[in-house]
Amino acid sequence: MKIAEVGAVMTTDVVTAAPGTPLGDVIRALGEHRVGGLPVTDEEDRVIGVISTSDLTRPRPVRRRTRTAGDVMSAPAVVVGARATVTEASWLMTGHGVARLPVVDDEERLVGIVTRAGLLQAVPRTDGAIERAVRRDVLGPALRLTPRALAVTVEDGVVTLTGRLERRSEVDVAVRAAGGLDGVVAVVDQLSYGVDDTRPRPPGVEAEESVART
Repeated sequence: MKIAEVGAVMTTDVVTAAPGTPLGDVIRALGEHRVGGLPVTDEEDRVIGVISTSDLTRPRPVRRRTRTAGDVMSAPAVVVGARATVTEASWLMTGHGVARLPVVDDEERLVGIVTRAGLLQAVPRTDGAIERAVRRDVLGPALRLTPRALAVTVEDGVVTLTGRLERRSEVDVAVRAAGGLDGVVAVVDQLSYGVDDTRPRPPGVEAEESVART
């Protein structure tokens, strides 16, 4: 199935600030545009930081004067490429604990912004639909297992895989395949395996196995 790219769901009308923008102007911009945060960009439209409402209320050292956007912004900024998938953007948001991501082009210049709400609208899959997709598209085609061979639970887009597979390499396949499905935010790996076929074999083992098979 085709997974949407961030560039197709981002908002291109982005409210920004410069490092020297007074904090009063930043606060007014957030209120007027009803947004919870905004990117801070340099003269070449490259994102150097992000300001959220939490940054404005974060305690600061008394000795430091916080008068501009550059004083309170979180840096370096967590950004996502316009060609990334919405699933990859969701992973970034979850991993960094942010609710929005500035979107950049191939030259790292700001082209838009994407929020968690926007991603959920772009991928309106319920947890039940994601579970069915994992059983249908991962356990069968990727692992050649029956749909009930593993325990699959999904909560808020987070897939948990539990059970035992024959080889360790199959665990990696399962996690990657599930993580690539539309709507999956993250994959929790609780799988075990019987044989670790990813480790180098000691010298002579392959020859012994070949003799045994004959």
